Amino acid sequence: MAFSSFADRLPDPNYKITEAGENSNSGTAGPGFASVKFTANQPVSFSRTNSGRVTTRSIVGHHWSIGITYNPMTRDEFEPIYNFLLEKRGRLKPFFVALPQHVTTRTTTSGTLSVQGTITAGDSNFLVDGMDSLTGGLRPGDMFTFSDSGNSNHHKIYKVVRVADSTNKLSSDTALNTSDERRLYVVPPVEKDVTDNSTLTYASPLFRVVQKSDVQEYSLGTNNLYTFSLNLEEAQV
Repeated sequence: MAFSSFADRLPDPNYKITEAGENSNSGTAGPGFASVKFTANQPVSFSRTNSGRVTTRSIVGHHWSIGITYNPMTRDEFEPIYNFLLEKRGRLKPFFVALPQHVTTRTTTSGTLSVQGTITAGDSNFLVDGMDSLTGGLRPGDMFTFSDSGNSNHHKIYKVVRVADSTNKLSSDTALNTSDERRLYVVPPVEKDVTDNSTLTYASPLFRVVQKSDVQEYSLGTNNLYTFSLNLEEAQV
């Protein structure tokens, strides 16, 4: 059967691709990860005077780094992921990856969570509504992306670090005043403007990444099993 586009997500146990490169339930699922190393990178200029006074400022945009290690794999397990990565030609072509620790939120959540009002690039917190019709909710440690009809290239992924409601909030926060609302504090600050009523994608949010190296290599043991790992870093449009 003909298909409209090639899969652009690294195969994993929840994502299958066929040998033609299509995402399909009839395809082969990728292997799970043996371990994941997850890093937040926020370069800062730091200086200290002789008197001990400290000044700091952010000098480069934030990005996430991901190190993935696989258990030893058979050839049938190995080939789908290795060929997917070879086609990306090192750092040339970005792709998406989902992390197992963020497939679900900390509390089982279902329903639509929408931005209330617009968000300006650089904001580190914003209001969302829809809590009255939502099961569960986001908690510190959960991650999400925006689904914004006004900017389909906003792929940055954010981590929630605080959640305020109409009862537990800063006394100066007069905008948060109904049980249907929450104020989410996020890291990093929002990268691009977000339009009103954009929704949050919190189930299996996808990281847009590139490989850190232009060299792809693996090891084949005497047991005929493949040993492989990869290092990725977030890449924005």
